[in-house]
Amino acid sequence: MEKTWRWFGKKDKITLSMLRQIGVEGIVTALHDIPNGEVWPLEAINDLKNYIKDAGLRWSVVESLPVSEAIKYGGSESDQLIANYIQSLANLGEAGINTVCYNFMPVIDWIRTDLQYPWTDGTSSLYFDKIRFAYFDCLILNREGAEKDYTPGEMAKVYALDKTITKAEKEQLIDTIIVKTQGFINGNIKEGDKNPVAIFKNLLSLYKNIGRDALRENMKYFLSQLMPVCEEYNINMCVHPDDPPFQMLGLPRIVTDIKDIEWILNAVDNPYNGLTFCAGSLSAGVHNNVPELARKFASRTRFIHLRSTDIFQNGDFIEAPHLEGRGHLIELVRIFEKENPSLPMRVDHGRLMLDDGDKGYNPGYSFYGRMYALAQMDGVIATIKDELKHNINI
Repeated sequence: MEKTWRWFGKKDKITLSMLRQIGVEGIVTALHDIPNGEVWPLEAINDLKNYIKDAGLRWSVVESLPVSEAIKYGGSESDQLIANYIQSLANLGEAGINTVCYNFMPVIDWIRTDLQYPWTDGTSSLYFDKIRFAYFDCLILNREGAEKDYTPGEMAKVYALDKTITKAEKEQLIDTIIVKTQGFINGNIKEGDKNPVAIFKNLLSLYKNIGRDALRENMKYFLSQLMPVCEEYNINMCVHPDDPPFQMLGLPRIVTDIKDIEWILNAVDNPYNGLTFCAGSLSAGVHNNVPELARKFASRTRFIHLRSTDIFQNGDFIEAPHLEGRGHLIELVRIFEKENPSLPMRVDHGRLMLDDGDKGYNPGYSFYGRMYALAQMDGVIATIKDELKHNINI
């Protein structure tokens, strides 16, 4: 596997020099300054590619070339936005960049309620608290019918929380869920936007009449339009699973489990329509057996995110250490090294440790924590390669 790292461009405090020193081979990045829906100019692509090349690295994966909301809900401007997307892909192909990770999540990307949940050893990690999220959904967002998505017991805890939560905690919850995790790059809501809750509610309204079937058909149409340019330039489109992989906020989510992934790969049955195998996202769904998914979809996987989560009985989940949790990363490395060994992989998130809080450009992305995980996975990969080389029964 090629060892890659998500880097957030020239503004990132983690420099390319630092990454080369710790053994990174490829860079995962994007043109974050280009507004969603606009064409990525070839000149700008080559400028960033050469900047990375001059540091002794290569631009391995685009993450992400964002899919505009109107493409997802099928707005009147959808065809023009798809045409822009195709031109951006052609420009990436001209520059020799051939792997594009994207997602098809409506309105909101990855969802957490806490970006620095403390562990007993002094480190911290991302956390999803189901009750605090339900509080945001029902009593801050006031989404119509939201209470039906939670059990009576969960709603009792939501109303109990309402008696103790402070104004500052409410503001922090809003900032974490719909600003910090979304607005740092290409987000629908950005730092400094006034009344982010109102903006968010307006975005949700765009999907009022869009269910799973409609969203699936819009995705199928989008991908089918892309395949000719992907074939011309050898570009792999690899969809990222929904994070977390279940329905939320009344929005349809269509990349959540084995059946969803099968549908996407079969709906546009082309080798350039592939999967980003994110073990962290998939493991956050109790319904997913992550190694089973890896074995089934190894041949259509084009990019791997090695991270893991643990789920608690109350529905909360937390970013787990890379060698622990429901991601079963050691087993995943065995599967992919055997079935599809040339893939780019990156360790993701992990714990914030030491002075990580001053290092990252994006909330929730560690430096030392990911560096530690990279070293762990490097050792795992080397061991498994040796096992395979000597035909050890694994």
